[in-house]
Amino acid sequence: MPHRISPRVLVLLALLTLVWGTNWPLFSYATREVSVWTFRAITLLAAGAVLLGVAHVRGLSLVVPRGQRLTLVAAAVTYLVVWNIASTYSALMIPSGQAALLGFTMPLWAALITWAMFGEKLSGRLLLAMALGAVGVGLLMWRSREAYAQAPLGVALGLLSGVGWAVGTLILKKRAVDVPVMVLAGWQIVVAAVPITIGALWLGDHQWFMPSATSVAVIAYIALVPMCIGNMTWFSIVGLLPANVAGLSSILIPVVAMFAGALVHREPLGPLQWAAMLCCVSSLALALLKPAPTPRAAE
Repeated sequence: MPHRISPRVLVLLALLTLVWGTNWPLFSYATREVSVWTFRAITLLAAGAVLLGVAHVRGLSLVVPRGQRLTLVAAAVTYLVVWNIASTYSALMIPSGQAALLGFTMPLWAALITWAMFGEKLSGRLLLAMALGAVGVGLLMWRSREAYAQAPLGVALGLLSGVGWAVGTLILKKRAVDVPVMVLAGWQIVVAAVPITIGALWLGDHQWFMPSATSVAVIAYIALVPMCIGNMTWFSIVGLLPANVAGLSSILIPVVAMFAGALVHREPLGPLQWAAMLCCVSSLALALLKPAPTPRAAE
């Protein structure tokens, strides 16, 4: 990697961290009147339709090359479908914030998979970054260790969501889909919406009613901002950074979620959380900021 990260990447990282990090405290408001399955189905369908609609208005082709359609579907299923289903069930079994933290172990899985399956070497800096990221997430999870012991399946599903996210990201890195980012995000969300909508019809509310204005506003915000803008930003980052480094770029999101939870739900924010934040920031700095090479002496 170059020793300087382009300003565009830094802006995308900041945007993704803010959009996805502040998203988690809103889930409790979005699911007060509708089931988690219904909530997920509505946000996916709405986000996919908006992205593809905007892309069409902007004159972008919505056609995915025939030879790349299977790649798009495979990435959508392993990332968005596995993430939404596994993280949803995990959140039903253990505290939802802790389920989110388990899902954000994705950077560790991405780095391990690239090493084990593709033979990519992990530098000392990246290994140290992974270790610091693991420590940071572990510190955030430590407080709810008793809940994990009582619901091991919830822990397994939370980790599975992170694995699915990592595999979907690696699929796109190894076999790129040659369409604009907005089209790529829109089609992936639409593909993921199909099985989740079927799940909502089977496991959802089984009744028709109009939620309150607050619920509608929160669900609309999540569909338009975290789902639309967040996923477009993520796929842009995936296209600009190596897969393992792109994964580490998400390590700060649980930290922002922690601050958002403290502000919205008055969740604890003490020395343990501050130590976790320091580890996560250090991890991201090691992964992204490589020292400039020492100039060679003139001969």
